[in-house]
Amino acid sequence: MFEELSSRMEGVLKTLRGQGKLTEKNIDDSLRQVRRALLEADVNFRVAREFIDKVKEKALGQGVLKSLTPGQQMVGAVHEELVALMGDEAVGVSLAESPPTIIMMVGLQGSGKTTASGKLARMLHKEGRRPILVAADVYRPAAIQQLQVLGDQIGVPVFTIEGSKDPVTICTVAVSQAAQQHHDVVILDTAGRLHIDNDMMKELSRIQTSVHPHEILLVVDGMTGQDAVNVAETFNQQLSVDGCILTKMDGDTRGGAALSIRHIIQKPIKFLGVGETMEALEPFHPERMASRILGMGDVVSLVERAQATIDIEEAEKLQEKLRTKSFDLEDFRTQLKQVSKMGSMQELLAMMPGVNKNALKDVDMDENAIGRMEAILNSMTGGERQRPNIINGSRRRRIARGSGTTVQEVNQLLKQFNMMQKMMRQFNRLGKLGKLGNKMMPF
Repeated sequence: MFEELSSRMEGVLKTLRGQGKLTEKNIDDSLRQVRRALLEADVNFRVAREFIDKVKEKALGQGVLKSLTPGQQMVGAVHEELVALMGDEAVGVSLAESPPTIIMMVGLQGSGKTTASGKLARMLHKEGRRPILVAADVYRPAAIQQLQVLGDQIGVPVFTIEGSKDPVTICTVAVSQAAQQHHDVVILDTAGRLHIDNDMMKELSRIQTSVHPHEILLVVDGMTGQDAVNVAETFNQQLSVDGCILTKMDGDTRGGAALSIRHIIQKPIKFLGVGETMEALEPFHPERMASRILGMGDVVSLVERAQATIDIEEAEKLQEKLRTKSFDLEDFRTQLKQVSKMGSMQELLAMMPGVNKNALKDVDMDENAIGRMEAILNSMTGGERQRPNIINGSRRRRIARGSGTTVQEVNQLLKQFNMMQKMMRQFNRLGKLGKLGNKMMPF
């Protein structure tokens, strides 16, 4: 997401770095390009205009700071205004003082509302809450079954009334029973339409009046661009939403909706859907997103993703195995699984500061490589993974056939593993020499 905008912004700021000082002319030239970049990223024209005006005012009002280059000064001004535009700080779900917290999910059909409901339930469940999902979409074929499948997948119960076609009744009974069954969060997956109409809005208003939700979250398809802003405005006027979830942000390189919606309706973006898996829901952090747009990386999000993905006990076991030189292909397979859960290599590298995203475009990253490596490791027997030295030519051919790969790929994996082992032995030796050196030093 924001790939095109980020690329253009970096180009503008790179040009500025070659200037001796900030002047009204080079500020105007730069901001003209920034405005064009925002409009091409599908940012609402009113939002783009106000943004440019504020950045210009800030840049011209700055004194000449000898310690900063023109590029750095402009980066600071643009970064500050981007953060303000997207909401200053992260805003999560507001939980009720007296449970259960009722969260009403609304949006158009096809925006990813049911999947977002499941992702949100999983996130709250992981935080120690006891959520329940309510299947209140009685119109879309298989909507209830879809929610039930997601509920089974994440271990969260799904409430429905067999044969009922009245979503108001379903929601009212669900909230009543949730309190009795000690669920502290109720997520109402309401029906959408292909377009906004009076019948849909009346039904949502009746549900709102009946259960008095603590949070109304609007789910918007981030790939719809300018239409997303119009949808958000209409829903907010009718229901007064409390925040937005932008979905499918991994498939949109522009990301203009994220920069426009919050400014237009003055309600926070709370979460981003960044993939198809149930783990792919991220809290929206304006400051981190601004840094990513300007090519400054997002180390905090990268660390948080690693912490959420990597098993601490497994990491400690691995550390011990590295120390005792007993690291084998079984451990290698475990590490690959954990790395693959964190996301694509392109995405992870984009979070690291100093990485040139334009250069990344030219790098041919085979995102299926880890999957093939896992297939090779899965095709081995337990004994082969524990004792790679027994893998001879006939075993390599059998492993290749079983994993749907080639003998050359099996050889390459084993070669990489052997190189890793050699590096680990060198690190261990360096560690021992370091300790010995410390003992011998007189200070």
